[in-house]
Amino acid sequence: MQVAANELRPGTLVRYEGRMCTVVWWNILRNDRRAFCQLRIKDLETGRQTELKEHTDSKWEVLDKEEKDLSHSYRDGIVEVFFTPEGDEVRCAVPAAEEALKWPSETYVGFFVDGQLVAVFPPKHSILTITETSPPIRGAGSGQKEAVLENGMKVKVNLLCDVGDKVRIDTETSEFKERIAK
Repeated sequence: MQVAANELRPGTLVRYEGRMCTVVWWNILRNDRRAFCQLRIKDLETGRQTELKEHTDSKWEVLDKEEKDLSHSYRDGIVEVFFTPEGDEVRCAVPAAEEALKWPSETYVGFFVDGQLVAVFPPKHSILTITETSPPIRGAGSGQKEAVLENGMKVKVNLLCDVGDKVRIDTETSEFKERIAK
């Protein structure tokens, strides 16, 4: 199905130069005479990201996809192995699942095109434990401080968080959302 560039959104699967890609970021630029779409697309086989500036009326081939919940099992060389809730084993290239696997989770969302797993995405939020941060500052108002999570990522958390606390993180923006009560 052909779609204009201004109708694309993050998460859309497209074919670009004969390769399967997903739209990672999308923005419209307008000046006095015309509008453009800025796109950042990620090649699902290699993991490379490309930035493009297209006219809003340029046509893109959007791929029909099927979404399924998956659970990660293990890495087998250059492929990641997942299982569907029905127990079927599915495999995809490491770059297609690399970003999602940075976020520990029970279930991931898999995109299938023609019965083949082509991309894996993390859930919207992930709950992780803080492994390193400065001591909590009580009564200091609303502010933020650096913290290292169990998956090794550095994020800003509120001043009341301490080592061992569980926090909810937005997986798309890597932003702190809330501290989970013990």
